[in-house]
Amino acid sequence: MQSTKFHRAALIGRHTEASDVESLKVTRTVMHDVAALVQQAGCEVVIGKRTAAMLGVYGIWEEFDTEAIGRGCDLAIVIGGDGTMLDASQKLAPFGTPLIGINQGRLGFVTDIALTEYQQVLPPMLAGKYVEDRRCMLRGSVMRGDACLFESLALNDVVVNRGPAAHMVELRIETDGQFIANTRGDGLIIATPTGSTAYALSAGGPLIHPQAHVWVAVPIAPHSLSSRPVIIPNPREGVIEIVAGAASASFDMFSFTELHVGDRIVVRRAEDYVRFLHPQGWSFFDTLRKKLYWNAGH
Repeated sequence: MQSTKFHRAALIGRHTEASDVESLKVTRTVMHDVAALVQQAGCEVVIGKRTAAMLGVYGIWEEFDTEAIGRGCDLAIVIGGDGTMLDASQKLAPFGTPLIGINQGRLGFVTDIALTEYQQVLPPMLAGKYVEDRRCMLRGSVMRGDACLFESLALNDVVVNRGPAAHMVELRIETDGQFIANTRGDGLIIATPTGSTAYALSAGGPLIHPQAHVWVAVPIAPHSLSSRPVIIPNPREGVIEIVAGAASASFDMFSFTELHVGDRIVVRRAEDYVRFLHPQGWSFFDTLRKKLYWNAGH
């Protein structure tokens, strides 16, 4: 039996549709393989309740809900895509639970261990040979007057989109009490450095190193050629007010669909951080070259 730095690890899988038989089969196989590696390292294995139900595996490992994982596990291994990791991050960041991501999705910016590599990569990490990477989060609130209608953490971004009708939305943007601009178009993205490789990138935003203490505000299809992404240094609070038009807001995995004129989306730095564990030698720039197919040069 190998030594391990961890005592109890939770397995969390992607929440695939039951009709996606092939994907479920792959997830079950990987889950059993990962569990065996964890146990060989001398670490107890539990499984998330939703994951056990999705995979139809019962009685093999003890089932924990999110709070039990946060309070009772010192590691969570996430098997899925970036969406699965976003969900796990939101739920486990308040507990400080470190996360390892095995990519069963597409790009895998934050689930960075390939399916073809986890059998070699995971054992050294369980023994303590890893790089810890702390990522900042946002806390977004939907305010109507003095009432908070909705609140959520977000690792990637807070997005305000126009409503279902093909009409623009007008937004007023300020940060730390300073007015930035009014913008008209399809909406606005407030992204963390982690979120700079997600929706913000496809909307024309810059790539930002995850350790930079900034946000980026990216207009979505603005009705002005001069409206461009703005990097905001060390922000404490941003406010997006609905000036005209129907709109909705999304916070990574969660949405609030009925915003009215005068509603404000208040974005603050969250007190919680996400703790990602990467294999030794991991580099953000290596990830960009690999995922975005950059020419590595010489």
